Amino acid sequence: MSRIDTHHHAIPSFYRDMLQKARIDEAGGRALPKWSPDGSLQTMAELNVATAILSVSTPGTAFLPRAADAASLARDLNDYLAGLVADQPNRFGFFATLPMPHLRESVDEAARSLDELRADGVVLLANSAGTYLGQNGQDDLFAALDARSAVAFIHPGELPGPVIDGIAPFAVDFLLDTTRAAYLLVRNGICRRYPNIKFILSHAGGFVPYASHRMAVSIMGDTGRSPGDSLDDFAGFYFDTALSSSAAALPSLLAFAKPGHVTFGSDWPFAPVAAGKLFAAGLETYPGLRPDARAAIERDNALPLFPRLGAVAPPKPGAALDKLRRGASRAVMRGVVRLVNTR
Repeated sequence: MSRIDTHHHAIPSFYRDMLQKARIDEAGGRALPKWSPDGSLQTMAELNVATAILSVSTPGTAFLPRAADAASLARDLNDYLAGLVADQPNRFGFFATLPMPHLRESVDEAARSLDELRADGVVLLANSAGTYLGQNGQDDLFAALDARSAVAFIHPGELPGPVIDGIAPFAVDFLLDTTRAAYLLVRNGICRRYPNIKFILSHAGGFVPYASHRMAVSIMGDTGRSPGDSLDDFAGFYFDTALSSSAAALPSLLAFAKPGHVTFGSDWPFAPVAAGKLFAAGLETYPGLRPDARAAIERDNALPLFPRLGAVAPPKPGAALDKLRRGASRAVMRGVVRLVNTR
């Protein structure tokens, strides 16, 4: 077990309860799957994953319109995940949830999570309640992340428009959502002004590798920027392989991304174990991918992003389950109390 999974979700029970109270029982057109820390560890064993960087998927906190409520939920989620990491630091990491689009609260939570909880980075939805990452007015957040050389995992959200009958949002719309955010980050100069942020784009960047030249020409016509500069910014993103390491997608991704900028992702539990195995097999059987290049995608490329894992030997199968069950997180009780108080 040596892989580092940079796209692995957590759905704490108190968060699921809050979503259900808000009449949210799916994400991206898929029913909320079951999740537990034990379930993550069992899945990691099946997918040969040594460490999973946990994150909360869409809708994050964006379903709560009041800034104070969104910030409170983000704190509870981050305290809970930090507790899991404290119990099993070699098996788990976490991307901190930020209460976007509430900027001041997001800056505060980014600072608390990265400085105090020692989060491995932050997760940012491509759009939060219709506000896209990279739009004007977000410089305070990017400055805070840049000052900390933070890793920012960009995950798609629900498109701010009606769902089209017969089109599952996770299958098509999510790829567009990620691409929209990436386009704005390049077009509005965020990548250039804040070079210390390491952005990871979900699902091989959506359409970014495939459409990068077209988008670069569009940015040139809009801003006058050199297409070469825009292409360099697009290629400078990191890209995970979640649901994307196929014979059709890998050629574009590997030809486009800068060396060392592709990481392994499973998208569990929203993607079932069978899907994780299918796309992992795409890496294992891809023609022309040397063993060292595959090892880089599966583990080595993630180590500069999460240097604390470089000193940790890959764990033995099953070693974490008993220890995790013994560990109790105070954040669980905080979430329960908070849920009871809001009823």
